[in-house]
Order: sequence, then C-alpha cells, then structure tokens
Amino acid sequence: MGARVAMTPPVPAIAQAAQALRDGTLTAQALLDQHLARIRDTDPVVRAFWVLTEDRARAAAAQADADLAAGRDRGPLMGIPFAVKDTIDMAGEATTCGAAHLAGNIATQDAAIVARLCAAGAVPLGKVATYDMGTVGPSFDLARPPARNPWNPAHITGGSSSGSAAAVAAGMVRLALGSDTAGSIRAPAAYCGVVGLKPTGGLLPLNGIASLAPGLDTAGVIAATVGEAALAFAALSGPQGPQTPSPHHLRIAYARDWFAADPACPPGAVVLLDQAASLFTLAGAALHLSALPAYPLMEGVGAVLIHDQGLALHRATMQRLGTAHGRESYLSLAAGVALDPGDALAARALVPGLTAAIDTVLAGADAILTLTTLTPAPPFAAFAKGSVWTPMRTLPFNVTGHPAISVPVGHLDGLPIGAQLIGRRGGEATLLAAAALLESASDCGALTPPL
Repeated sequence: MGARVAMTPPVPAIAQAAQALRDGTLTAQALLDQHLARIRDTDPVVRAFWVLTEDRARAAAAQADADLAAGRDRGPLMGIPFAVKDTIDMAGEATTCGAAHLAGNIATQDAAIVARLCAAGAVPLGKVATYDMGTVGPSFDLARPPARNPWNPAHITGGSSSGSAAAVAAGMVRLALGSDTAGSIRAPAAYCGVVGLKPTGGLLPLNGIASLAPGLDTAGVIAATVGEAALAFAALSGPQGPQTPSPHHLRIAYARDWFAADPACPPGAVVLLDQAASLFTLAGAALHLSALPAYPLMEGVGAVLIHDQGLALHRATMQRLGTAHGRESYLSLAAGVALDPGDALAARALVPGLTAAIDTVLAGADAILTLTTLTPAPPFAAFAKGSVWTPMRTLPFNVTGHPAISVPVGHLDGLPIGAQLIGRRGGEATLLAAAALLESASDCGALTPPL
C-alpha cells in the first residue's frame, strides 16, 4: 500500500462549495487553496498531476470572486477547480501526451472543452497524467512516472485518462476532463471508484485534443459523483445538456451474459453487478435480461478500426522518431501493419449492423446495464515486462457512438468495480438519470480511498 501520509481533507463537493461561494462563507481563492493543499499532501503518493497551472488558476479564482461580488453568476461551476488530461490543450502549456518528443508542443489556445468550462467560470488547475500518446500502458520508459491508484498505489489506474481518475478519486479535484477512444474515461473511472462519462460520439468538440483514432475519439469527463458529471456535461454541451439528473421510472436492460459468461470475469464481479441490478428494481425501475451482439465481434471491429486509423495518423511520426518513440505506444500503433487492405473496409461495413442492434435493445429500454471492466485494477507488477491485456467492456460503444457512463458499485479484493450504463445516442439526460438512480441506491460513491 505504501506509506500513509497526514493529509488535508478531500476537497468539498461542488454543490457544497457552490453554496458557500454564494453565501459568502467561502471565496474561490480559498477554495483553490484547499485544492492545492490536498494536492501537496496527496500527489507524492498518487502522481496524478504533471503540471500545476497555479498562476492561471489564481487569476481565474480571483475573477470568479469579483464576478460573484458584482452579481455576475456564470453557473454552478463558477469558481470550481478542474484538472485536464495531458492530451488536451491548455493555452501556454505543453500538450505532451506523455511523450518526450512532445515536450515542446506548447498550445496556443485552449481546447474547446477547456474553453467551455472556463466560460462557465470553472478554474483550470493543471495537466494530469495519461498513457504514452493516449495508447497503452503503464509505461516506465517515459519522462514521468505513471499515476497510481489511490485505493492501492501498487495497482494501476487504467488508461489513458489515468491522472484524471486518480486525481478525482484521491480527493484532489471533483472534476477532470478526459478523452475516450476505447474506454479511456470509463475504465480508469471503474478502476479508481469514480464516475466516468463518455458522451455520444461527435457530440462534444475535439478541437485541441490529441487524436488516437479520429472515428472513435470522444471527449468526456470524470467526476466524483453522477450529479457533478451532469453539471460538467451541461457546461460542455450547451443548453441541451441536463443541469441535474432527475431519476424517474426507468426500464433497464441487463446484459448479464455479456460479461458473466466470460472466463476472465471473477464470480465476485458478477455478484456485484447482480446486486446493482437488484438495486434498480428496489428503486422502482423495471429490469429485464437482454442480449447484445457477441462481445468478441464488437471488440474485434473496434480493434481493427483503432489500429487502422491510429497507424495512418501516426505513421510519419513513428518513422521519424524510430527507437526514440515510447516502446509501448510504438508497439500498439505498429500493430496496424498486420491488417490486410480489406480489414478496415470489412470492419466499417459491420458498424451499421452493430449500431442498429444496440438501438434495438434501447428501443425497449432506457439504458443497458453491464460491467465496465471484468476485473479490478491489476497490479503494476503485472506490467513489468510490457503491456498486458486488461479485460474491459467499453470499446463497442466507441464503435457505435452510444453514450456510456461508469458508476462504482462495490469492491473486490479492496479495489473498486464499476457498472457501465449505455444510453441512446443523444440521450445523456436519461442515461444520467439512470446512473443517478443507481448511485443513490448504493453507498459506494460515498466511500473514499484509505490513503
């Protein structure tokens, strides 16, 4: 577990901080100080933050205080600090994607999603860890060490939004931006016991976000609670985004066989998802078992598309850098050379049918329930000789474009397990309502890592 450290308390929930900012018992600058103190105490263990943008954060906090004092209220995120995955541009800072050759890649402007949170009055606190080039990991041949899981620092956080999930789980921030091409928001959220929202494909702008596979890349958010994820989504998506999820009578399709029949899924994880399904019924939702397209097929289609698009996008850089490229990301991207010319065409031809199959299930349900990852976070020791396969259930919904969210539902061997909910394309309000219902019926979200 590593040495325990004496720490300041986790930062306050957004609703609590927002109320205090408005009733005058807290300033945005004092709230920022609380975040910085928590980071100073916690980050030496967790290693989530790569860069603190303290000067910019202080200026934004001071502006939030001045605006509130003048009656200019820009919404519930005003004065609230947030973290930014280091594949996402912040003006004046390097977007390194964890790669040494991008150390001088200074952004000239904020990514669109950063700009939208700042326009809502949120305070940009700094850049957090990611996997090399947003691909696979953890890697140990890079300039910075990988982030560690706050529940047990001997275990990984998942990737590639590793620092975003670790920072939220460790109580350093309540909100962090991430990106998701194959599960890079949802898997770290599940491994770290927080909430990870991948919206509908193409809904949020990707301007200023480093691309891995353009057809699958999705911007999103990691938050401490479903309600806080909803607040961020509202600020990111504009007027159509829900301010707060409102649970109502819901129909849940439980895709149990999609994970329970997999030999890689431990019995304890199946028990936790069965319990989550029961919580839905106890809360008044209607639940029925449902079948999804075979997971190996959906994952295979997604893998072909990622390797095809990733190699096409990064081939020139790989040829230029050679052995100076990070080993794990190079090997991951280079896998695209094994594809036959017709493989990508065949994979793309299958996408409409797979998408329609998910749409059919959602025609009779408001959300689909399944696991996010089949196991808890593996230990770093498992990666000593390079990347290993980690069983997830996330990639298919990057292929089909459906929104998906991971919500903590319990622990296995002392590490979190996440349930994944999938909604209709453009149906984030209903998806968040389902996630909020599950969260409210469980006490898992109230648990914090034993740092």
